Amino acid sequence: MKTNQPQITLHVDMDSFYSSVETKERPELKGRPVVVGSDPKGGRGRGVVSTCSYEARKYGIHSGMPISSAYKLCPDAVYLPVNMELYKSTSCRIMKLLKGFSYRFQQVSVDEAYMELGMDITDYDKAIHIAKKIKENILYQEGLTCSVGIAPNKVIAKIASDFSKPDGLTVVRPEEVKQFLYPLPISKIPGIGKKTVPLLHEMGIEKVEQLATYDVQLLIARFGKFGLMMHSLANGIDLRGIEEKKGVKSISKEDTFDEDIDDPTIIKKVFYDLSDKVHSSLMKKKYRFRTITIRVRYENFTTYTRSKTLSCASTDLYVIRREALNLMKKFTGTGRFRLLGVGVSNLEKIDERQTLITDF
Repeated sequence: MKTNQPQITLHVDMDSFYSSVETKERPELKGRPVVVGSDPKGGRGRGVVSTCSYEARKYGIHSGMPISSAYKLCPDAVYLPVNMELYKSTSCRIMKLLKGFSYRFQQVSVDEAYMELGMDITDYDKAIHIAKKIKENILYQEGLTCSVGIAPNKVIAKIASDFSKPDGLTVVRPEEVKQFLYPLPISKIPGIGKKTVPLLHEMGIEKVEQLATYDVQLLIARFGKFGLMMHSLANGIDLRGIEEKKGVKSISKEDTFDEDIDDPTIIKKVFYDLSDKVHSSLMKKKYRFRTITIRVRYENFTTYTRSKTLSCASTDLYVIRREALNLMKKFTGTGRFRLLGVGVSNLEKIDERQTLITDF
């Protein structure tokens, strides 16, 4: 039976997931600043921070920061390598637990997911009770905390889950949406990043309320469809449903160098190695691809991506190599690189009954 009652959406976000898992495995790290990423090499490391504990964040360290910068801010922090297998196994158990509470479920990353509790749960007090049970279960089973946002839709739930971290529980009922959203800075709206914020500031838009009440036609004239989307989200309007994501969307590999490179011979070898790794993973997961993408990061951290989409799906290693090198031609000779990456997307599953035929 259909109902006109609105669904209640939960967004569950694990708190500082990688570093929290590491601290659980090593209790002696509790209370210490922990940084997960690459080796800082005494401040000369080339990688970036994957995540860090809340103790490390007090020093100004954050995800995506160069590991060398993190080391300068806190040389006494505990620096650990990424242990993705450990994080994935922990994530699988947590997501299985969350699914048990869900009517609809959508995992969006290794440490966060959206949930709908069911047509019969239209009372926010019941939703709060379930959210508390979820938090208790995760803490008991995994020894980890999470933050939960409860709201009428996905965008508000996501903003709410980040509102009171760590170990938070924030509830935004339909009648409270404007009261909750309007005082927030525009950067709290998902999708409004560091490139868009300055442009909106130039227009005198700093708070969500200013964005929500701005002339939508002027936003569309400046930003196109994205302007309309920003205006809708600022007003708490999000019509996206929750759907289980199936299959793999993309496969990529990248390499950060100890020293910046610009030698074409070395660049070619790097792309061959990365292409080989991507292809190996592609075959293991049994997918074809249609799009090849490269990622380049210069020594000043400026980053670009370029893609090529084929007319038909392929499984050919040499196609990945060839197109990656072709895409790289426009960057060769333009500077020194600290990172190169190769990826494939537009994937389709290979019928296991079929024999793979190499594309020539």
